[in-house]
Amino acid sequence: MYEISRRKWILSSAAAAAVFGLDRRMAFLGTAHAQTAMDRGFHRYNVGSIEVTALSDGIWEKAHDPAFIKNASLDQTKAALAAAGLTTDFVPVPFTPNLIKTGGQVVLIDTGTGGQTGGPKAGVFMKNLAAAGVDPASVNHIVISHFHPDHIFGLMTKAPENKVVFLNAVVHVPSVEYKFWMDPAGIDKLPEARRPLAQRVQEMFPLMKDKVQVFEGDKEVVPGIRPIDAPGHTPGHTAFHVSSGNDQLIVLSDVTNIPALFVKNPGWQAAFDQDAPTAEATRRKLLDRVVADKTMVTGYHFPFPAAGRIVKDGASYAFVLA
Repeated sequence: MYEISRRKWILSSAAAAAVFGLDRRMAFLGTAHAQTAMDRGFHRYNVGSIEVTALSDGIWEKAHDPAFIKNASLDQTKAALAAAGLTTDFVPVPFTPNLIKTGGQVVLIDTGTGGQTGGPKAGVFMKNLAAAGVDPASVNHIVISHFHPDHIFGLMTKAPENKVVFLNAVVHVPSVEYKFWMDPAGIDKLPEARRPLAQRVQEMFPLMKDKVQVFEGDKEVVPGIRPIDAPGHTPGHTAFHVSSGNDQLIVLSDVTNIPALFVKNPGWQAAFDQDAPTAEATRRKLLDRVVADKTMVTGYHFPFPAAGRIVKDGASYAFVLA
């Protein structure tokens, strides 16, 4: 079972203000409540009239690798994990797709690993979707942030079966991302480790061609859900702005990986970022935006249930489950 933190998350508002430089009271989610949500596998909350359900797809217990963060050592990585109260035996990488009910539509933002990547403790998304009382047939829109396997492999069962999982859903994908990964001539230009992914993408999406719709710009994909261009992690990587009246949520997707490392150290460059300088610039821009606007956020690799606030922490940032 993924232990969110060994240290206490329950802080008084006064203590929180001192730690994070906050000028107002803030509600914090205690470890017990967060762990209960993790055990249950889903957590619901509202953004105005929009219902959001965070759904756990488990966790990747990623073995330490000196190449994981290009400009930080293993000792620095472990020290950052320890400072956040996380295990230092491995890098704990959660997966959290979101289900959104808005305007009579049932929308998934990303679909998880499909049990095809992320190790033995990943791939529990469909079980938790059922626990949340959601029939896959009721999902009528899927919005994809980018084409990494932990975000798209839940669209289809693995080869050679290749069955579409969400039979009634239109699949909305970013134009730049789609063109990049679907270019047959582009496979040989990719690093060798990325070529199997491109081949799988080019196998999957033609099988769903009658369901796929490409979007570009910042017009609403579904009522209440607007894309935010967030390149760097991949060429067409996309975050999303979810809004209802004055209430809003920024779905950061993979603008930053786990907060203990990359929110606390926004200049650290993860091996998963295809264009690390652009990814860093995007990360700083969006973190500054949500701090300035005091907007609630959710991150795909944030500690479950992955919703809270980004706050300034000296010259850096911190994520607070709220």
